[in-house]
Amino acid sequence: MKNLTIVFFGLFFIFTLPLQADTMLPFSLSLEQHHLLSFLPLLLALVLLAIVLLLEKGIRRWSEEFKNRSRFKDKNQLKSMTHAFDKKQLERAFSIWKKMGRTAKLILVFAFLAALNLSEIAYAQGPVALKPGPLWKQGGIIITVVLVMIPIIVGLVLMVVKVKKLINKHSQGWGNKDAEVLAAYLETLTEEEKRELIEKKERLDYTLNNDELGGKQQVRDERGLLAFQELTQLPVVPIKKKALPRPDIDPKLALLIKWYLISATFWLLFGTTVGEYLGVKFLAPDLDSVSWLSFGRLRPVHTNAVFWGWASLGMLGLGYYIVPRVSNAPLARIAWGWWALCLINASVFLGSISLMMGINNGGGEYREYIWPIMLLFGLGVGLSIGSYYKTIAQRKTGEIYISNWYILSAAIFISVTAIVGYIPTWQDGLGETIVQGYYMHQAVGMWFMLFTLGIVYYFLPQQLNRPIYSYSLGIMAFWTQILFYTLIGTHHFVFSAIPWWLQTVAIVASVGMVIPVVAGTTNFLLTFKGAWYKIKDSYTLPFFLVGIIFYFTGSLQGTAEAFRYTNLLWHFTDFTVAHSHMTMYGIITFLLWGGIYALLPRLSGQEAPQSTVGAHFWLALIGLLFYSIPLMYGGTMRGLAWMDNVPFVETITMMMPYWLWRAIGGSLMWASHLFFAYNMYKMLQKPSGQVDTTHIALKKLEDKFNTSN
Repeated sequence: MKNLTIVFFGLFFIFTLPLQADTMLPFSLSLEQHHLLSFLPLLLALVLLAIVLLLEKGIRRWSEEFKNRSRFKDKNQLKSMTHAFDKKQLERAFSIWKKMGRTAKLILVFAFLAALNLSEIAYAQGPVALKPGPLWKQGGIIITVVLVMIPIIVGLVLMVVKVKKLINKHSQGWGNKDAEVLAAYLETLTEEEKRELIEKKERLDYTLNNDELGGKQQVRDERGLLAFQELTQLPVVPIKKKALPRPDIDPKLALLIKWYLISATFWLLFGTTVGEYLGVKFLAPDLDSVSWLSFGRLRPVHTNAVFWGWASLGMLGLGYYIVPRVSNAPLARIAWGWWALCLINASVFLGSISLMMGINNGGGEYREYIWPIMLLFGLGVGLSIGSYYKTIAQRKTGEIYISNWYILSAAIFISVTAIVGYIPTWQDGLGETIVQGYYMHQAVGMWFMLFTLGIVYYFLPQQLNRPIYSYSLGIMAFWTQILFYTLIGTHHFVFSAIPWWLQTVAIVASVGMVIPVVAGTTNFLLTFKGAWYKIKDSYTLPFFLVGIIFYFTGSLQGTAEAFRYTNLLWHFTDFTVAHSHMTMYGIITFLLWGGIYALLPRLSGQEAPQSTVGAHFWLALIGLLFYSIPLMYGGTMRGLAWMDNVPFVETITMMMPYWLWRAIGGSLMWASHLFFAYNMYKMLQKPSGQVDTTHIALKKLEDKFNTSN
């Protein structure tokens, strides 16, 4: 402690004797803020020294208190300790008894090392002109405080490490003292007690041959509970478990679902190919001079194709499987499903052509399709609603499973959203802007998000083979999402001419979205409880897990963007582009992939190669991160530049490196879609050169029986 005291007083003189650079006069101590800042390291050094002294005093008292204590209070505890010996410990005890007499010597070591005290040396300098504004918001002050805190934090970490090491030494000393007592007891064991230990050693020496329950006879598995897998060569990728057999599904319904998913895959490839081309145009804007391929026309082609083509058809296709399955009833009006498929495909096809021709709705994001084309989409969704509703109405179960709550509500909400977005009654002035905010967010949150959550509530428990953790949490998340999400549309127009109270309502509702997001994420993750080990053996669960993680992070990122300062910083920058991809791609698309990979093998009996499924997963995930993170960082820097009145053209030059990362990430994502399309082909491909003899024989027998009757 003498050395520590000398160091402390040395630091004191260093801190209290600086001179002013301009006058060379002694430094005068005052209560002004800049003088107090110069003494901040001294104050931290004093606090650190006080912590060291208190810890040293407490540890010394602690060590004195436990110095002569032992956890062995009587002989019975020692005896129970010896009976808990394992095989190796018994062998070691027997060898000691044979070779040694009564010898034991243990040394208890105590040591204490003072914590390292680090600080910086202050020096004199002349007065510096500060920028207007609060002192603690000045960049130089912030940087200085950070640099001062770095060695202080390092010192505290080292102190904690040293104290922990000291405590471990004390614990080792106490353990050695207990070992002394136990060793002394072992030397005094009677012959009868040693005989008991010998018998225990013999029992421990007995081992199984590992063939007691086996045999060479052929296994008879009358109930089909056993699964055999022959491995003829080492696998290139880890082998995942194959899809478990499920009850047969109506072939007509299976065919309908397959065509929905095939159509969705086509629009995913088409829409993201357009998006890939747009990403390249950020780096080479003069790539073409064709009006049909201009950025202003292709951008809505990309967004609407992946919205209404890929995601909507993918969700509806999975919904046609889930709704009758959880209703325990056949799908009503299967022909309506085919009509819906044709209408939605026609809507996306005609919409893409019209947008490239320059025919659009005029400025409404995600509602660029003109109303006759969007009417086709609305009719298709309406037919699907009718089919879902009639199926649920004729269910054979008393309750309505939570998946049907989400799916049917999503279909109802998108119908209302489309009507509100396209009826021209209020499409003028501020009404146009308010309706746009409503339409845009209802499409994302009340159509895509609600429907996809319903899909997760079915497939996640199915893939984990365990029920959802809490039905009540799911219902709470359902109603709170309906309550809050329908109010948040205008948080995209903060500081606009929209009434201030309406902007505030949107911000408050955005904060309220924490409730359904946290409730849903908790429900999903706790469903994994006790089954995390299944992820390594499954190629569907990783898609669900990533989607759930992005559901939490992406949704709460939207809440953070709603605040006024962050809205001022990030709005109109590439940060919002990154956010939209984290939600529509990280949440919706990943969860749809998980559902497709879980369902199609049960419909077709064919599974995709696990290597290409793995390539699809990792390319999509890494590509999304390469895409989003640089855009979030670059968007933040661009927003700060705009707030500092940096010219717009200069921020375009600044964004070029981040747009390069955008193109790289987008290329990886697009490549993953090619793997997904290949996997779809493999899952739908009929086995070549194989004839399902059983199916044909049963079909002939069925036809013969029907003919005879």
